[in-house]
Amino acid sequence: MELVAEKHVHYVVGLDKHKDDLEYWLTEHLRINGMYWGLVALCMLGSESAVSKEETVDFVLKSYDSNSGGFGAAPRHDPHILSTLSAIQILYIYDALDRVDTDAIADYICSLQDPKTGAVQGDKYGEEDTRFVYNAVSTLRLLGRLFSRDESFRSGDIDNGFSIDLATKYIMSCKNFDGGFSSTPDGESHGAQAFVCIGALKIMGRLNISDFDLTASWLAKRQLPEGGLNGRPEKLPDVCYSWWILSTLAMLGKLHWINKEKLIHFILQAQDTENGGIADRTGNLPDVFHTVFGLTGLSLLGYPGLQSVSPVFCMPTSCGLPDISEQPSFSA
Repeated sequence: MELVAEKHVHYVVGLDKHKDDLEYWLTEHLRINGMYWGLVALCMLGSESAVSKEETVDFVLKSYDSNSGGFGAAPRHDPHILSTLSAIQILYIYDALDRVDTDAIADYICSLQDPKTGAVQGDKYGEEDTRFVYNAVSTLRLLGRLFSRDESFRSGDIDNGFSIDLATKYIMSCKNFDGGFSSTPDGESHGAQAFVCIGALKIMGRLNISDFDLTASWLAKRQLPEGGLNGRPEKLPDVCYSWWILSTLAMLGKLHWINKEKLIHFILQAQDTENGGIADRTGNLPDVFHTVFGLTGLSLLGYPGLQSVSPVFCMPTSCGLPDISEQPSFSA
């Protein structure tokens, strides 16, 4: 089985043509995230020009909340850190960050960190999750606001108050005995949480604070006999973990711990070969979420014809991402 690339492009582009469908409006709370997923999927296929840059950027700008400095999931939606990161990723890919107030956005992100624990809230209503720590440091790094302005790495805090030290401590408080990470302290280990925790540590230059071989072992054990990966023990395999697990292993230098051929086969089997798109597993309906993470997973596996993706930012490397490969690590 081969990747039906052209049909996947057609599928992603066609998602914006269903505005008369009820489903389109029921998913408005995911609109900015969905646009980011679709754009990255097209980037992986070398077809980002298949959608209008100006229309996409315009929609993102209309979703900006000038009162807070954050982005909502769509115009007139409350700002949230999830949609804010997706908005910044879209603008970064399109080289359009000069069209927003990056200082105000950085201030908004920093306002969501608990100054006592280092945890980060998703929005003003107070939910905390390790996902939001990753969202915060990823957004700030893309904006060039994570470290001190001279980029000397001498300070553990940025100028406007985000504490890297506290964020690191909070993440490590969510590391479990099995090597996995949870969304909050004492929670269940989950594959996607491992990505956000290891990713945040990588961006902050803190991967040297612990030995993560046990984490890599826990992640490698997520591969099932049929080749796919699951997010937790005893769960079914799911194409999206082709991203969450692989990217984390890539950051830890353990990508070779996965049987690549079997995983490629699993992802390709989940394709809709008639209409395009990738589902969570074979026989199910496709969606843009599993399409992008199936494609980015294949990219990490070196599948031919796909663009290179950053395992840290989940963005095409061709858009000139911050170089963290030579980033000095802070002391523990």
